[in-house]
Amino acid sequence: MTTIRWGLVGASNIAREHVINAIRANGGEVVSVMSADAGRANAYAAANGIPSATDSLDALLSRDDVDAVYISTTNELHRDQALAAARAGKHILCEKPLALDLSDAHRMVDAARAAGVVFATNHHLRNAGAHRAMRTAIAEGRIGRPLAARVFHAVFLPPFLQGWRINAPAAGGGVILDIAVHDADTLRFVLQDEPESVVAMTQSGGMGEGGLADAVMTTVTFRSGLIAQTHDAFTAKYAGTGFEVHGTEGSLIARDVMTQKPVGSVVLRNESGEHVIDFDRGDLYVRALGAFHGAVRGEGEPAATGEDGIRSLAFGLAVAEAAKTGGTVKVETGL
Repeated sequence: MTTIRWGLVGASNIAREHVINAIRANGGEVVSVMSADAGRANAYAAANGIPSATDSLDALLSRDDVDAVYISTTNELHRDQALAAARAGKHILCEKPLALDLSDAHRMVDAARAAGVVFATNHHLRNAGAHRAMRTAIAEGRIGRPLAARVFHAVFLPPFLQGWRINAPAAGGGVILDIAVHDADTLRFVLQDEPESVVAMTQSGGMGEGGLADAVMTTVTFRSGLIAQTHDAFTAKYAGTGFEVHGTEGSLIARDVMTQKPVGSVVLRNESGEHVIDFDRGDLYVRALGAFHGAVRGEGEPAATGEDGIRSLAFGLAVAEAAKTGGTVKVETGL
């Protein structure tokens, strides 16, 4: 397969801002976009140079010139759309969280496996040069044995992205499934470790509606014994993001790295002082789509697999349960 041809399931901001360009940068084509609103689909296609638009998922999936789909609809729609895509023999890149229920996420991944198509989760942060440099430094033993980590991922959700994320519980809104799942994947990737249990507290700071939390803090215990803290929010207008890992022989301090942009800094601090770690500043989504195209061609795996999506969803669901009950909740993935 020389040119991989894509259909977009959802006329989304993330596709417009990042994924369409990443597909094209990797030699792919976007041939059609689907939205339940026909007018939105047509306007989106015209604005983004996409030759076809439809309001029918079946019509999109029946096209012979669609090899893969990118699903970026609201969270409660992912399951059925992914299952339909697998039945149609289309490769699938799905936004996180994969579903609202762990068993549904397993169904999606299993269906893709049975159909012989690639299934990937769009966890963009593991494609950041900063996080890849941190992963390498830890693997090389530059901070000794990792003992603790902290993630600062409290941001301000701009008005044009609010909507269902803050007022639609049935759509899977709220800060946990929107941001905390990214923390889980980033921690897993950088540390090469697995979260085992969580405790959590949520906050309603004035943005969330209908019982949805707009901030959460968690404490996580990992398989290795490492402990981690995370802070996620939609309500922090002026906070910078960051990621720290502290080990027996040093610390990695990263700033402004929990973002869709290839920016920020990483510093190693140890007994000999402070050392800046350089890293690749390539586009996160271009890297992700390059890996996906490679996987479709039988060359390796996607940057984040369906199993990675299951694991981050399991983490998010455990955080939600821990915040609800006030107790410690195990992260049960079913894998």
